[in-house]
Amino acid sequence: MKPLKPVELSSGQPPVLLAVLAHPDDETFGTGGTLALYARKGTAVHLACATRGEVGEVNPELMTGFKSVADLRESELRCAAGKLGLSGVYFLGYRDSGMPGSPDNTHPQALAAAPLAQVAAKVAHLIRKLKPQVVLTFDPIGGYRHPDHIAIHQATVRAFDLAKDPGFADPDGLPPFAAQKLYFHTIGRTFLRAAVFVSRLFGRDPRRFGKNGDIDLVSIAEVHFPTHAAINFAPVMQVRDDAAACHHSQGGKEMNKGIQGFISRLFGQYETFMRAYPAVQPGEPRENDLFARVK
Repeated sequence: MKPLKPVELSSGQPPVLLAVLAHPDDETFGTGGTLALYARKGTAVHLACATRGEVGEVNPELMTGFKSVADLRESELRCAAGKLGLSGVYFLGYRDSGMPGSPDNTHPQALAAAPLAQVAAKVAHLIRKLKPQVVLTFDPIGGYRHPDHIAIHQATVRAFDLAKDPGFADPDGLPPFAAQKLYFHTIGRTFLRAAVFVSRLFGRDPRRFGKNGDIDLVSIAEVHFPTHAAINFAPVMQVRDDAAACHHSQGGKEMNKGIQGFISRLFGQYETFMRAYPAVQPGEPRENDLFARVK
């Protein structure tokens, strides 16, 4: 692999990126290319993972040596984090809420049932502790309307402002810190429309997409979020694929096979983001670097 041009900040501060996501595998399947790319550029890339993926369906054969699904999926995440080159992984201590309508939505420890202010406070504390210039999370519908994705999106948006608020009482007494940029990872409409078309072409129902058939690609493709940044992760695509293979219980080793693999090969070298802060100005060009204009 050729060396990548490092991220250089005018302030002389080391670059730091914090991804705030919901489950083990979100870091790889959604933003793995971007995280790996910046890690190889010398950025300290950290992950806050809200749950340990307790509700994920797992082949019993994969449970050998693990006491619970959560233990297995945490192990898979730490494997992936090593492949991606993450500097730190932080669990927020909530439970996987399952898909919409699941009884797991109302579990006492479920992320989707947790008070927003409580989750936001935990994320704000991490922002003050890690001092990232760039923070990223899910888009407002959580990519595919997963309750946990939506919950952590809302908590991160609130935490982004809370971390710089002098009125926020940090549990460790850390001073206010203002991250400079906030991004939402988005799924491009071109990709989604292609996925709907190819699914139908192969005789699959695009309203029942994914390993568990619980993703409605048709309704998701009807939602539009602007693309303010597109990150070309082609130089680290194999790194992303190696990290995906760590998530064996979630089909990571089959990510580049079948319909999903066909679609990924067509559109697979870019990850796209909507910039939530600072506001995008009229006529501003699309970014190819999340640290563009970071001081």
